[in-house]
Amino acid sequence: MPKLWDKGYKIDKAVEDFTVGEDFVLDRKLVKADVVGSVAHAKMLAKIGVISEGEFSKLKKVLIEIYNDKNFEIRKEHEDVHTAIENFLVEKLGDIGKKIHTARSRNDQVLVDVRLYSKENIFETAFAGIKLCEALIEFSKRNEFVPMPGYTHTRKAMPSSVGMWAGAFLEAILDDIMFLRAVYELNNQCPLGSAAGYGVNLDIDRKFTAEILGFSKVQNNALYVQNSRGKVESEIIFALYQIMGDLGKASNDLILFTSEHFGFFKLSDKVCTGSSIMPQKKNPDVLELTRGYASVVEGNLVSVLGISKNLFSGYNRDLQLTKKPLIESFEITQKALGIMAFVFENLQVDKNACEKACTKELFAADDAVSLVKAGVPFREAYQRVARNLDGIKEMDVMDAVKNIKSKKHLGSTGNLGLNELRERIDSERKFFENEKKKFDLAMKKLLE
Repeated sequence: MPKLWDKGYKIDKAVEDFTVGEDFVLDRKLVKADVVGSVAHAKMLAKIGVISEGEFSKLKKVLIEIYNDKNFEIRKEHEDVHTAIENFLVEKLGDIGKKIHTARSRNDQVLVDVRLYSKENIFETAFAGIKLCEALIEFSKRNEFVPMPGYTHTRKAMPSSVGMWAGAFLEAILDDIMFLRAVYELNNQCPLGSAAGYGVNLDIDRKFTAEILGFSKVQNNALYVQNSRGKVESEIIFALYQIMGDLGKASNDLILFTSEHFGFFKLSDKVCTGSSIMPQKKNPDVLELTRGYASVVEGNLVSVLGISKNLFSGYNRDLQLTKKPLIESFEITQKALGIMAFVFENLQVDKNACEKACTKELFAADDAVSLVKAGVPFREAYQRVARNLDGIKEMDVMDAVKNIKSKKHLGSTGNLGLNELRERIDSERKFFENEKKKFDLAMKKLLE
């Protein structure tokens, strides 16, 4: 079976196994992207007269056949999706199939595949994040004024609320989606036509291919296109890592707060696993795995950064190894977002436990501020309260609720800004829905 670089000699089997690695497996996720990129490239070749309209029609028909084949085969001998598809075209169309690679290299081919794959998966990740935000804002609203301790140094600190605790993660995920939006724009540049990184001596129309593929712009400098591989992937994985870091922190809190030592929350039986020896156990495995997967994505980020740094300008085969961390990070993050949305949708709050934990020392700072309101300098007020901690008034439930409602400045327990956060959720949803509609329309036009 010929390789795209075939010159009539065979490499050693061990060398082939080593250089191919997992690409022939990973590339099964890139088949549709490679087909779409190939259709766009062939359409551009027809536009500039390198192939005829009839040849383009034949190529497109077979490419769409591949697109619709859920079991399209990529074998190790192929090396990658690009070879598998081109060999299939040659098998079906003979010399016409041999024309598809005119004015492109596997270097820009894999880049456009990864950009298209990333684009679709950024959409999926954003929508999964928005779904979690919906669960968090509903949970925050429902428990807006349920008192619970706030902590610093893992010690009780000041009065907080269940609404504030959940709202913190809501805002964190919204910031992560904002960051995802930024890397979406970075990824939304078309690399096709850069070939091996130095252009080609044909009058190709890169703006045309960028437009019909649904990219917002052409990535300009052909050499930088190649140098950006690994860079763009690492930016995307960093955005995914930010999401996973916040999910890991939320998981860590929930592991603690659902334990018998706190009991603030109760996990649904639907999300708990058990022990093979201890009949009573209901384990928060989904939370522990989410926390652990945050480190896996962090490792993927470090891997891609390490692989791509200090490489000589132009394509280097090391970059083949950036595909797996990117694909894995997308898959982990999307699953974790879905799991955490399900956790929050089914999470129960034990109001009594939360309220009971609001012991009087939580109100020490508030007592100091009360003295300030009476004209006492803050440092003196601080010292007075510190010397008489036993004199802090015991608070009942109504007092605690009154306390958290009394803090009215934006972002405090009495003013969580949930309406503003709702507007942000709607804004992010609208942006990604609009972008997806544009992308889907471009794909439909290209394949119809």
